[in-house]
Amino acid sequence: MRSVEGMSILITGGGSGLGEGAARYFAVRGARVTICGRRLEKIEAVANSIGPNCLGLQADITKAEDRDRLVEAAVAHGGGLHGLVNNAGNMMRGPIAELDEQGLLDIFHTNVVAGMMLTGLAQPHLAKEGGAIVFMGSVHTRRAFPGASPYAASKGAVEALTKVLAAELGSQNIRVNCIVPGAVLTEINQRAGLFDDEAAAKRLNDMASSHVLGRIGREEEIAEAMDYLLRAEWTTGTSVEVDGGLGLGLTNA
Repeated sequence: MRSVEGMSILITGGGSGLGEGAARYFAVRGARVTICGRRLEKIEAVANSIGPNCLGLQADITKAEDRDRLVEAAVAHGGGLHGLVNNAGNMMRGPIAELDEQGLLDIFHTNVVAGMMLTGLAQPHLAKEGGAIVFMGSVHTRRAFPGASPYAASKGAVEALTKVLAAELGSQNIRVNCIVPGAVLTEINQRAGLFDDEAAAKRLNDMASSHVLGRIGREEEIAEAMDYLLRAEWTTGTSVEVDGGLGLGLTNA
């Protein structure tokens, strides 16, 4: 496999959680990383703490002008583009009879449509480098959590996209894959206003026993899977489950 050193990697949603963890993982290994997020102070703080290998931009990936600016900046920062990690996403929960239509459209815009549009912009740059795209799925497509239908539906769409785009872009030597993470403590539920930090941490840690390996995951363990998928030159169209066995549906019966 090729080395990650010298790669130019664009990671959306890099101000916290899995995106921040991935940015730190790749930058310390010599990649030129570009991250984005809506919260300027978070993006600046992360980029400054990582150092010159990381460029942070305030950008909303649901806006066309921000997507254009983001891809241009990543290409300039890294001298091209080898990898795109469509990590940015949002959460929405609620009973099916109480869901708000605009809220559903917003979730699909952030979790599905924006990543599709960004992929289209990145395509010519990735084709020059024989690059790779990583989408972020979710264990919600493996385990049914009542009330999470909006998020689960959007992540199901992401997995379908992975296969279609892998077939579509393979002739350009662009690989497209998806990671399906288990429980990792990030800010997605807090940003959606569903839990505060303490409640979110308790909720996830209470799920530890549902993982075959007996614990929730860490950000760097998801970054390791990104690393493989960005570098592996004969892997495409697949979803890699990095979930500690949560998707197996462990029971004590």
